[in-house]
Amino acid sequence: MQAANIPSVNDTDFDLRYRALLSRDSRFDGRFFTAVTSTGIYCRPICPAPTPQARNVRFYTSAAAAEAAGFRACRRCHPEASPGSPDWNVRADLVARALRLIADGVVDNEGVAGLASRLAVSERHIHRELTAEVGVGPLALARSRRGQVARLLIDQTDLPLTEIAFSAGFASVRQFNDTMRELFHCAPSEFRRRRIVAGSSGGKLTLRLHYRPPFSAEPLLDYLGKRALPGVEEVVDGRYRRSVALSRSRGIIELTPHPEANAIQIRLTLDTLEDLNTIVQRCRNLFDLDADPAAISTILGADSLLAPLVEANPGLRIPGAFDGFELAVRAILGQQVSVAGARTLAGRVVKACGESLPEEGGTLTHYFPTPEQLLAGSLDGLGITTSRIEALKALARTIQTGEIMLDRGADREQTVTRLQALPGVGPWTASYIAMRALGDPDAFPVTDLGLRRAFERHDLPASPKHIAARAESWRPWRGYATHYLWHTLATPETPKQ
Repeated sequence: MQAANIPSVNDTDFDLRYRALLSRDSRFDGRFFTAVTSTGIYCRPICPAPTPQARNVRFYTSAAAAEAAGFRACRRCHPEASPGSPDWNVRADLVARALRLIADGVVDNEGVAGLASRLAVSERHIHRELTAEVGVGPLALARSRRGQVARLLIDQTDLPLTEIAFSAGFASVRQFNDTMRELFHCAPSEFRRRRIVAGSSGGKLTLRLHYRPPFSAEPLLDYLGKRALPGVEEVVDGRYRRSVALSRSRGIIELTPHPEANAIQIRLTLDTLEDLNTIVQRCRNLFDLDADPAAISTILGADSLLAPLVEANPGLRIPGAFDGFELAVRAILGQQVSVAGARTLAGRVVKACGESLPEEGGTLTHYFPTPEQLLAGSLDGLGITTSRIEALKALARTIQTGEIMLDRGADREQTVTRLQALPGVGPWTASYIAMRALGDPDAFPVTDLGLRRAFERHDLPASPKHIAARAESWRPWRGYATHYLWHTLATPETPKQ
């Protein structure tokens, strides 16, 4: 289901898109790209350049498709910095899953064969489906993604070009140079507008990731701060910090909202930048930077219960997860206990099974344990019930074997079903994991106690049946509605007269 007034990314109405271009409508930023035949350049719909004549305009649903047609990226509006299209996050079909996996670096790390295997289809089939929907296949999409990240690093950092090449995922400097010339019609060095100090970054750099405004930062940071896992993450002075460990890179990331720039600043201190593509995408997921607040508010704002909540906090985001396994472990530990109690139990698991950070981590002392580390460690004596330990071990085994994958490319319906087949995982836990780890904007934990209390606070029938019926009109944004209602519980109730 699409929100009113916001067309699907597949909408072929030229006039509608051209009107959006004329008005520089920010709601369409990232939904399509505008290519101009008279200049050979493609832009974002918000580009400040003079609007081209309609006869010279071509519209593409992806930057890769525009590049494949021979257009180069605009140097004024920076298409590589645009938010991702929210349509793919709403959709749960094969193409949407493939695009999310490509953004997470699966093709870079595992090739098209790995992508096809994750989706349980042939390489030919996924190429055909992607070409039909977005204009190009997985290799072109992955190459475009690498080029966009490289351009971002060139513009925003002082990294040497050689280091940028490998950090962006290119196999060689020659491949980097050839790709950048093909995509942008110039050598990488021509993008540099300032003198660069010689030497490596040592794994430290700062980037800005853009979003569609508005962005309600305070509730997001408050939510993450109350659940911050001691030793792994913290929220201090309006910044979110956490330790991260991927297959090749580990270290600390820090995210700070910059509303004046419609961006989140991320600072990374890593031992290597080889997983940079994946880390950047997971930061976007964590802060829900590709959400479309206008589409969400159109649907939720039509409900009398939610309208004042949406008006009070426009741009509320769903906190995502940097790692799906970590989120699932914490969801299981959080069953039927307070938020503080869940933090305490999760902290004990980290100390018992997680790897320690070097001393320079400061207040961040550990990495969250991997499935292998949790299976090898002992959870006895931590105050965790036997049944919950069994649930955690069962989860770790299914993640280790690949039976369940908790990321944005997973089949949402199938994953929820498999999660509920695990001991100790019920509908509430599976829905919560789907909402935050799988990125399902319509995930809805209908039996949640917080939802019931929010309905009762507004003198509404609060049985799961009544809540579910009321929520039907909130699709496909029931996950956002859940967070709006949860947020009401964070403020004291006004005494009734």
